[in-house]
Amino acid sequence: MTMNFSPPQRKPRTESIVPMINVVFLLLIFFLMTSTLSKPEPFEVTPPEATKGQAAETAPILYLSKDGTLGFEDEIGDAAVAAFAASAGGANVTPAPQLRADGGVPATRVAATLKALATAGLSNVSVVVSEK
Repeated sequence: MTMNFSPPQRKPRTESIVPMINVVFLLLIFFLMTSTLSKPEPFEVTPPEATKGQAAETAPILYLSKDGTLGFEDEIGDAAVAAFAASAGGANVTPAPQLRADGGVPATRVAATLKALATAGLSNVSVVVSEK
């Protein structure tokens, strides 16, 4: 009778998933660190609809809420108009500063806002609308 003294057969070792998880987390951290976040809008605005229009360019944006409140970056009310006028830079800048008014705001309030902007030195302001 012969005895078998050879080491027992081992099962093949499976591939570890830990290195792949490390790479995924490193990619996630990379994209989070290199991305730029936009400033949140001061309040929700639903623009009025238009039949046809151009795509808006990057410019300072003044928000007009449904209840007539003005907002620009961190400013609200009359301070928002002053900060918006200072940020826009002048009367004929390109691209033109934008006014995003809610679709439910009365036209008289939009007209009063445009008059206040003209008084502040901005004669060229684009009103943003959404396409129907």
